[in-house]
Amino acid sequence: MTLPRLVLFARYPTPGAAKTRLIPAIGPEGAARVHRKLTERTLAILSGNDCPVELHTTGAAQGEFSDWLGADVRLKQQAEGDLTDRLTAALDPAPVIFFGADTPDLSRDIVTAAVAALASHDVVIGPAEDGGYYLIGMARPYPDLLREIDWSTERVFVQTMVKAQAAGLSVHILPTLADCDRPEDLARWPWLAA
Repeated sequence: MTLPRLVLFARYPTPGAAKTRLIPAIGPEGAARVHRKLTERTLAILSGNDCPVELHTTGAAQGEFSDWLGADVRLKQQAEGDLTDRLTAALDPAPVIFFGADTPDLSRDIVTAAVAALASHDVVIGPAEDGGYYLIGMARPYPDLLREIDWSTERVFVQTMVKAQAAGLSVHILPTLADCDRPEDLARWPWLAA
């Protein structure tokens, strides 16, 4: 089995530009600090296995990401456009699993399960409590799963599942986890705002 690429999408933690929905509660510097912690934690979890890991970046030059995360991190610039454009541009080569940096409870066990699922399924999805997903993986490129999705809404997971079923794709669903996006989410993970 070809090991999937693990692709993490992350913005540079510039105050005022990262985790902006948290700013009313903890200010721009606090929100940037939360994003920094989550990105570092997610990257460490992804790097703890044999799969190739790529960090797809936005918000700063590649050199700033290298200064922050180390020169050994494989960096790629995110494509221009909306989330559909950025994801579809990174689909090839597959297998691939996409992650965001906003799931504090993501674990190595979840990543291992996602990688294993792609050996016997077309798609693996980790649903988020808010109706989206914290990861999506594909054994081969299925760009239609990423098109005409109402991103950042509670409909993302359902819309994706409808598309996968219509295409006759086998889907493995992982445990549901919560994202840290809103001020009220911080109460679940007090270490993030410390």
